[in-house]
Amino acid sequence: MRRQFLTSTTALVLLLGVGNAYAGMDEAKAFLDKEIGDVSSLSRADQEKEMQWFIDAAKPFAGMEIKVVSETLTTHQYESQVLAPAFAAITGIKVTHDVIQEGDVVEKIQTQMQTGQNLYDGWVNDSDLIGTHWRYQQVRNLTDWMANEGKDVTNPGLDLKDFIGSSFTTAPDKKLYQLPDQQFANLYWFRYDWFNDEKNKADFKAKYGYDLGVPVNWSAYEDIAEFFTGRDVGGKKVYGHMDYGKKDPSLGWRFTDAWLSMAGNGDKGIPNGLPVDEWGIKVNEKSQPVGSCTARGGDTNGPAAVYSIQKYLDWLKAYAPQEAQGMTFSESGPVPAQGNIAQQIFWYTAFTADMVKPGLPVMNDDGTPKWRMAPSPHGVYWKDGMKLGYQDVGSWTLMKSTPEDRAKAAWLYAQFVTSKTVDVKKSHVGLTFIRDSTIHDKSFTERAPKLGGLIEFYRSPARVQWSPTGTNVPDYPKLAQLWWQAIGDASSGAKSAQEAMDSLCAEQEKVMGRIEKSGVQGDIGPKLAEEHDLAYWNADAAKAGNIAPQLKIETEKEKPQTINYDELVKSWQK
Repeated sequence: MRRQFLTSTTALVLLLGVGNAYAGMDEAKAFLDKEIGDVSSLSRADQEKEMQWFIDAAKPFAGMEIKVVSETLTTHQYESQVLAPAFAAITGIKVTHDVIQEGDVVEKIQTQMQTGQNLYDGWVNDSDLIGTHWRYQQVRNLTDWMANEGKDVTNPGLDLKDFIGSSFTTAPDKKLYQLPDQQFANLYWFRYDWFNDEKNKADFKAKYGYDLGVPVNWSAYEDIAEFFTGRDVGGKKVYGHMDYGKKDPSLGWRFTDAWLSMAGNGDKGIPNGLPVDEWGIKVNEKSQPVGSCTARGGDTNGPAAVYSIQKYLDWLKAYAPQEAQGMTFSESGPVPAQGNIAQQIFWYTAFTADMVKPGLPVMNDDGTPKWRMAPSPHGVYWKDGMKLGYQDVGSWTLMKSTPEDRAKAAWLYAQFVTSKTVDVKKSHVGLTFIRDSTIHDKSFTERAPKLGGLIEFYRSPARVQWSPTGTNVPDYPKLAQLWWQAIGDASSGAKSAQEAMDSLCAEQEKVMGRIEKSGVQGDIGPKLAEEHDLAYWNADAAKAGNIAPQLKIETEKEKPQTINYDELVKSWQK
């Protein structure tokens, strides 16, 4: 075996500038031996067959150096540190894979869109920008690319049907604009051990009259938050809720990442509500955004949205640690692992890898977690058939401003890091699933008991109700930054929930109005509707068989409902 120690040898080869001289099957076999083994959905023979395809397809680009970028997630660090050097050794294409903050990725892709300067040859860019990419037409649509210019560099074993997130990266024109690289959902997190403690169960039942369990609705979540806050569990005072409230860009993600959809904002529709989505943006039959405020038929400042913000504010103040109000997303993330939080309504599964580390207060000695994740509860305005939460889908995106040969080399790398050969191993490292074959791999059946419900969720029929921002949002970078400022005003007490959402929808419409006036998005860009009152638009929606914007529900505290976690999992398996 020529290459026993792939990483160090690869580094040496690249340092000498002769990576392409050694590229080939020996390097591929060394990579498969050292890094993949049998942790793959493909047999060894099929792995080698796939690697041979990459070697052959890459020959015209041997010696080329390309740059790609993604946000700072464990999955992308693995790609940057392990898969990029391996790809270089196997194909002779040297890849610099930068890993930077998510906000910086958005800012840089905006710069490339505005200037045409080729900053990167490939981008792992959130699928939240699907509406932006479709309307501005500055990225290659992959459906046409794979059939035409990119045909010679498209892996016959790519198997697009195996990608669980391709509906999120497909625009209304039915074309695929981005290829998923990693996915994670926003779920409910809770202390399974505390919920199964006999005294806790008896005390809860005595106080509230129903069983302690996974909350199905916000009413039950609120009761559970109240029950645990200040309660003595194992000799320490605990909290019934965790969140964050600092006026910071990360506060915006917490809400654009589908908080309003959980409350019941928008219309029915999977992956996103139509004609009104979970941002409260309404589109017409041509997919043109027509408004965000209820005055134009939108729902950003409607009763469901205002209720969602008010609940966020009430729970943060009453049931979370006091310091949570001054925390950002990254500061609040590790808090549940410290062992004094009973539940969190809104928890990213990207935290799973860090939450299952041995020795944490939330882990058992046998390596199983004391906690579980489950579907998030829904608010009083939510109706069956609506999305129920957010799923982040970082996806490979090729800009039209990238020269064709460089785009082809980047496309080869994108397919390599998402290939069936490497995806199971990559998913064990980052736990951000993109392929159905990986989710159902036997290695994850074996590991499932140590991952707190992650595998059960991704194998369940429930997973389709979690989706990214949809195509109603015409310019994600411009609109997303408005959210943290508006919500921050509500969080600080400077504005009421209603005032904050009134301001937000008005600001969104200003941006849409400017896009409409410029004509830059053509006949799929915004076309703002005439203004009428809420009752008019509610009646108009009902006439069309839609829901949003809904009228205010007088009693927003509905009958609480819980479900036993183990029974829930069994129902999925049926």
